[in-house]
Amino acid sequence: MYLEHFGLSQLPFTLTPNTGFFFGLSPHVEALQVLQTALQTGEGFIKVTGEVGTGKTLVCRKLLNDLPTQYHCAYLPNPYLNPKELRWAVAGELGLALPNKIDQQQLTRLIHERLLELNHQGFHVILVLDEAQALPDDSIEALRLFTNLETESRKLLQVVLFGQPELDQRLAQPKFRQLRQRITFSYNLRPLTWDEIQAYIHYRLAVAGYKGPDLFSASDIKLIAKAARGIPRLVNILAHKSLLLCYGQNRRKVLTRDCLAAIADTEDINVQHKVQFSRVNMLLILLLAAMMLFVGLSVENCCGEWMAQIGELI
Repeated sequence: MYLEHFGLSQLPFTLTPNTGFFFGLSPHVEALQVLQTALQTGEGFIKVTGEVGTGKTLVCRKLLNDLPTQYHCAYLPNPYLNPKELRWAVAGELGLALPNKIDQQQLTRLIHERLLELNHQGFHVILVLDEAQALPDDSIEALRLFTNLETESRKLLQVVLFGQPELDQRLAQPKFRQLRQRITFSYNLRPLTWDEIQAYIHYRLAVAGYKGPDLFSASDIKLIAKAARGIPRLVNILAHKSLLLCYGQNRRKVLTRDCLAAIADTEDINVQHKVQFSRVNMLLILLLAAMMLFVGLSVENCCGEWMAQIGELI
């Protein structure tokens, strides 16, 4: 793509949560601090929620990468599992090799024994679930029952839930009040401010190997930040598309029209900006038609030149 053009060693704005690009933005650092503090207590559930694209999976992977050696982690990236599947998944993450023909009561007993074994070895066991809003109701209750497994001094299993705001809505139901009371720590990831996004864009470009002058002006970053509603994933999409458009025109600096075109081409961004961009296009087209009628020129003679000028304006 545009790697060689901009002197980059890797794509700076991919959608894959890559901890190599972890910047330490305030909401992400605060979430990690809450998680680390909560894990030290050894009690109950821990919950991190945030809108789609705010960096939950990135924080999750950063947590897993930075866990001290005394922690044994069972990680379930896709928890859309019924209670039976959930128990099997947990058993697999705990390193249990089990025969297929085993009933659920035996499976639960073996999980308990494995947790006791890990506890005696000095491990703190945590179960981390990403996309926890996808858990079926029966599996949420099965998850709560897992946390009943304990010694006289501490829980044998801590559960960390990462989920979208729908998770809070589901847990607010009366039938989940027992689980709610066991959530000892929680954190809600907020969107980024425009100055955080400015630092975020510059940092990711630097990590990707860019060493030249700023590719994005401050005003264009404000435009991207507002259109993306402060959501890092949407910032990545808009910045990537803007760089593609800039590269396609063989330029070394992103222009406002690149950002506007990226906004117009992207789903789930601030609708106001799409409407604004569409109105600008329509106004310019009407102006072009009126000018042609006024001077009596044909489309073939002037359209190409005027559309080029319009392109420079937008």
